[in-house]
Amino acid sequence: MTLTLTVSDEVRALAPGFTHVAVEAHGLFNGPSTDAGSALLDDATRRLAARLAGRAPHEDPHMAAWREAYTSFGAKPSRTRNSAEALAKRALSESGLPRINLLVDLYNAISVAHLIPVGGEDTDRIEGGMRLVRATGEEDFVTVAGGAETVEHPEAGEVVWRDDAGVTCRRWNWRQGPRTRLTEETTSGIFLLESLAPMPVADVEKAAAELAELLEKFSPGARVTVRPADPARTPPRD
Repeated sequence: MTLTLTVSDEVRALAPGFTHVAVEAHGLFNGPSTDAGSALLDDATRRLAARLAGRAPHEDPHMAAWREAYTSFGAKPSRTRNSAEALAKRALSESGLPRINLLVDLYNAISVAHLIPVGGEDTDRIEGGMRLVRATGEEDFVTVAGGAETVEHPEAGEVVWRDDAGVTCRRWNWRQGPRTRLTEETTSGIFLLESLAPMPVADVEKAAAELAELLEKFSPGARVTVRPADPARTPPRD
């Protein structure tokens, strides 16, 4: 069954340059990080460095657009960076990119190489469809703090991904909750690649196709489908 994904009118009004491409996969294999996955992360860091050519990640036009979007709903982007900027900053630091598990390593490599926020959710843990909305401030966001499960609430007006059970990711793509994250037991997942103008839609679709190829390579026999870009934004395909 295909997972439904919707973007609210309030979010579209806030960021008319937003679009997303989804990669849905079933029959996946996951496990601990591997040497092959680690090599992909190292290659992604090299591709990122070439892309930036000495600039800081936040100086990239796409990352600058995300900073403006975060500011528009009240977040402080220098403190709560979008996921792609945070990963890029980590990649270029002495510590380098973390190794989480195979599936997370694959989508993190795509995020860093293309400088696009990418998230992965276990579809078997999602209740109902996924919706990108502006929060009321009353939604539950179950997370872990100090080693213990705790419930937070987003700020009113904050952009969040949510399902029928509550918020799955706060501040658009800043922090994912543990409830739906990809674990070593995951066999079905949805991967969201999110972009804003001025990034051409074709660039997002290219990154999604690359991710789909990696999923098929590392999970032979998996059923992988790339959904077309959200038609709400269609900038020039330069």
